[in-house]
Amino acid sequence: MRKKDGSKRRGLKCLMSLISIVVLIGLVIGGIAIANAVVKKGIEKYVNSFEQVEYTNQLKPALDDDGYWTFTTDNDLKVLQLTDVHIGGGSFSKNKDMWAINAVATMVKAQKPDLVIVTGDISFPVPYSSGSFNNLPATKEFADLMENLGVYWTFAFGNHDTEAYSYYSRKQLTEFYETNINNGNYKHCLFQRGKGANDEFGYGNTIIKVKNTAGLTTQALVLLDSHSYIDGDYFGIMWKYDNLHQSQVDWYASEMDKIKAANVAKGGADEYVESLAFFHIPLVEYRDAYKSLTENGESADVKWIHKNDGRVESDVTKNGVRTYSIYCGMGEDNFFETGLTHNLKAVFCGHDHYNNFAMEYKGIRLGYGYSIDYLAYSGIWKERVQRGCTIITLTPSGDYEAEYSNYYDEIYENVNELAGNKNY
Repeated sequence: MRKKDGSKRRGLKCLMSLISIVVLIGLVIGGIAIANAVVKKGIEKYVNSFEQVEYTNQLKPALDDDGYWTFTTDNDLKVLQLTDVHIGGGSFSKNKDMWAINAVATMVKAQKPDLVIVTGDISFPVPYSSGSFNNLPATKEFADLMENLGVYWTFAFGNHDTEAYSYYSRKQLTEFYETNINNGNYKHCLFQRGKGANDEFGYGNTIIKVKNTAGLTTQALVLLDSHSYIDGDYFGIMWKYDNLHQSQVDWYASEMDKIKAANVAKGGADEYVESLAFFHIPLVEYRDAYKSLTENGESADVKWIHKNDGRVESDVTKNGVRTYSIYCGMGEDNFFETGLTHNLKAVFCGHDHYNNFAMEYKGIRLGYGYSIDYLAYSGIWKERVQRGCTIITLTPSGDYEAEYSNYYDEIYENVNELAGNKNY
């Protein structure tokens, strides 16, 4: 009888221990949820404290007959590339989120661009860093910031914007933007889901055109969804990144054909307009060009445009392939080859936060942007040389110029909002 009672007591103790563990986990999760809600309100208040950028004469885009947003001007058009903002949106990342938001606002207010293009990873809903799986707060905080600044902007999705475990998918975030654009909340957001948007084709494949007052398109800014992980790497642990898909390459070629035909119909030259591409994950050609430069030096096919500021990404062997510090897609695509025949002049990407070099490869500029990241890379918040923006000037003749601007340059000191933030 005593033996049976002892078994019951041990069973009861195990049950009570299990209940205690469950209660403790519930209390921790509940505490984090409450903290996230409090932090969310605080960040929203901070975002709303920024005032509009003061423009002398802000250039306003309009939807063209083909449905693409179009800037019409006979003067230069200034584009600001930002990348890898990495707003966590949770209680763990409050300070770093505020630093990132401040950095974006400071550079936008100082540069007064006609258009801001973010090449992916606005958010970083990774719970060990941010304290949240929810990718909507960071998405909303950034969009609200840009609306408060009153600057026209758009973006291409990055791999971290919608993780496998995130609350919201690319499709759902696309619907969030569309709803807020249509109801007038985001009057300055030029994001479009793109024709035929789906999980294979991607979301946000679209074009922003630049026209002169004669009605001729002089440049095409092409935004593409470079997707995320493949081959069962659902959480990105193995760094198996996707490539641009053939459907996207075919779409790009077709749209360049249409723009050329429209120019010809209006008396323009029978040639492709210059196109600049913006997306997150670098092309395989980045690795090819970088390998050639570092091993063999400059040649007729490849040369440096801008050498790296600070250290580059680690050069390791991953999935049986040496990275050469470039974390591009696992496979191959035909975008670069198609660009060679369709007057692609430059590609601007992000993804590799320490890389900020630019190369010219077979006549096409392959460049990284300065990153914003204070959160995703361990210890990167302390580093300064890689943080900033890329200033792209589009000229009326159809050419472009690009230069890097470091966030810690003196030009930003007078518009910085957070006391002491220049230390970070």
